[in-house]
Amino acid sequence: MTSAAAHDPIGRTATPRPQGVARRVSDISVLTQRNLVHIARQPTRLGDVTLQPVLFTLLFIWVLGSGVTLPGGGSYTDFAIPGLIQFNITTSAIGTAIGLSTDLGTGVIDRFRTLPMWNGAVLVARSISDLMTLTICVLMVAVTGLVIGWRVDAGVPAIVAGFAILILFGYVLTWGCACLGASSEDAESVTNLGLIILFPLAIISNALVPTSHMPTVIRFIAVWNPVSAVTTAVRDLWNSPNPPAGIHALPMQYPVPAAVIWCVSLLAIFVPLAIYLYRRRTTT
Repeated sequence: MTSAAAHDPIGRTATPRPQGVARRVSDISVLTQRNLVHIARQPTRLGDVTLQPVLFTLLFIWVLGSGVTLPGGGSYTDFAIPGLIQFNITTSAIGTAIGLSTDLGTGVIDRFRTLPMWNGAVLVARSISDLMTLTICVLMVAVTGLVIGWRVDAGVPAIVAGFAILILFGYVLTWGCACLGASSEDAESVTNLGLIILFPLAIISNALVPTSHMPTVIRFIAVWNPVSAVTTAVRDLWNSPNPPAGIHALPMQYPVPAAVIWCVSLLAIFVPLAIYLYRRRTTT
């Protein structure tokens, strides 16, 4: 009678490699741990999701907030914190592009390709590990806001729903930045390109200021910006001051459905695009 387990030459029992979905989950888990170990060995890489959110929150509220009057009144701090969470998520998402571009440039991906692992595990693991760091960013802004007087006048389900939308959009951005990382030659170029795209995306929105006094063209862009839809949805859920709610545009009138639609639609675009760009980059 033969044993189901195989034995190596020195008598150790070889653990069967998982197959199918279990194999993919195993590969993703290993690579996610690898990304987290790199962060643990270089904690300064967390600066954009720890120190930066705190500095931005204090600077925007204490400096910019002193000169902003909200239409209809209300606390600028309560208005700004949802927007600052979104702002920091958007600008910090560039880390995904930098990490993937660095791996592609150093040749470690070529080493991964020689191993019996699922090719897509690299992208999924990167998105998961970077989602974890973006969650730290969310918490840093929220805690800083609580320290300086921000309060949420909403029930627990609404608060949880607001954070869920923010984190979902952060996950969408990791896949969008994976597209940048897979299509850029090096970390320096992807950093420059990412800032050119992400910074205007975060600024031309209602995240930090009401859109009512913006020039017509800029206001139109801001109203239909997915960052504005997500920010407005969170303010609506948290009962924060929400001047955009008075704008007669679908994303502002129905912000929660608009935010979810934006997230699902962008994810449906970015995931296959990132996979295509990654495969093209690693097979040429």
